[in-house]
Amino acid sequence: MTFKNLKEKFGPLVITLILGFAVACTSPPVNQPTPQPAPPIQDLDIAVGQTIYVPAYTKIYSSPRGQTLDLTVTLSIHNTDTDQPIFLTSIRYYDAQGSLVREYLDGPLQLAPLATADFYVEATTAASEGLGANFIVEWGAEQPVYEPVVEAIMIHADSTQGISFTSPGRVVNQLQSAED
Repeated sequence: MTFKNLKEKFGPLVITLILGFAVACTSPPVNQPTPQPAPPIQDLDIAVGQTIYVPAYTKIYSSPRGQTLDLTVTLSIHNTDTDQPIFLTSIRYYDAQGSLVREYLDGPLQLAPLATADFYVEATTAASEGLGANFIVEWGAEQPVYEPVVEAIMIHADSTQGISFTSPGRVVNQLQSAED
């Protein structure tokens, strides 16, 4: 079989595979829900909520000589309630000195039942913020709900080796309805 025969026989198949691969690579993830903008905070009737502190490690020591690895950080917030949405009202990222680096939200964000929202800090950005950065997450709901799972995921990958770990959030303030 000559090259010309192979090209004629398999050319359409190769083109179809290349196009299919290109479409698959550019399509958004199928299972990643998009958080919906919520009404302004003053229009919400918040009944319950919390302020959650989440440690985020942007570097980790990797040798006795004090060398560090830069880590990429993802803050992940899971609405665990099967029936009710929650509203993310503030997500603030602080460096190791306690200085505000970034406010992730311009206004409330509605997280549907069982939905997840992720917030990303690139390793090159995080490296300048010191070893122990953190997030403060504030959320609320208009009726009683199950508490969300809030955690930071840190990762460093280099060639065939990598390190990853999670850091759970801790409630530092509990908002209860005045009716309770």
